Amino acid sequence: MARTETLEDFYRQKMNWLPDNLKQDIGHFNVFRVEDCVGQGKTPVAYTRRDYYKISLMQGPYIYHYADKSIEVTGSTLIFFNPNVPYTFEPLTEDPKGFFCIFKEAFFTERIRGGIKDLPMFIAGNKPSYGLNKTQDKFVQQIFEKMIDEIKSDYAFKYDLIRNYIMEMIHYALKMQPTETLYQHTDANARITAVFTELLERQFPIESPNQRFTLRSARDFASHLAVHVNHLNRAIRLTTGKTTTEHIFERLASEAKTLLKHTNWNISEIGYSLGFEEPAHFNHFFKKQTNMTPSAYRN
Repeated sequence: MARTETLEDFYRQKMNWLPDNLKQDIGHFNVFRVEDCVGQGKTPVAYTRRDYYKISLMQGPYIYHYADKSIEVTGSTLIFFNPNVPYTFEPLTEDPKGFFCIFKEAFFTERIRGGIKDLPMFIAGNKPSYGLNKTQDKFVQQIFEKMIDEIKSDYAFKYDLIRNYIMEMIHYALKMQPTETLYQHTDANARITAVFTELLERQFPIESPNQRFTLRSARDFASHLAVHVNHLNRAIRLTTGKTTTEHIFERLASEAKTLLKHTNWNISEIGYSLGFEEPAHFNHFFKKQTNMTPSAYRN
């Protein structure tokens, strides 16, 4: 499977530093203003799963890509992300605004009945977005401001207070209905095809014999995208006229040709880096795709 972004990844990519207590504190929590992490000169947000929870107050315009859905945010929206669903987002302005907090499940362990993962907005398949009017936006923004103030304070019980602020925000959202109109996307098939292509290309180039191509089947990609494999296959065929497997095999064959031409790795090493456990399997695959053996192509 493709790599899941960890808290360590987040801090290195966005902040270029690591909190001192990050590895010891499995119940880690932090809160940020969006403009400090997103925008010009900042590392783009990758489409992937995280190993932590996230709550965002997005003051649009943005487009969120969440599993196979695209969610356009024009006003203010409160969005809840869980570790099981991959996502990214595109700011549609050079000056993005908003807030977000990140935390591990253990931050709430034994403090919430049933656990944080059982709340409706954090259940995979449920709708995580709540559109806010001006009054609601002001209320949620004030909660984030309070959390920012507390995280900077020396108050001994600040994390207990922050947990209360998060629960206040969660219950505020639960009293509302998720925003249905955010899920009306004119071309969901094109979107999921674009996400599939992005994930496929992200595995290349293969730069050493020890690097491995890991998402090798339609089922692998569907699992990573949190969609049914039949849905993925149907969307890609409708959009491109080719099957998911054809796209994967064509890209594998292209990379194999590049490695055969431009490296001195032996054929077993190339096959292994492309996910083939046995040289014979790689030889069979390459000949089927190109009508040549790897040795003949190299020579």
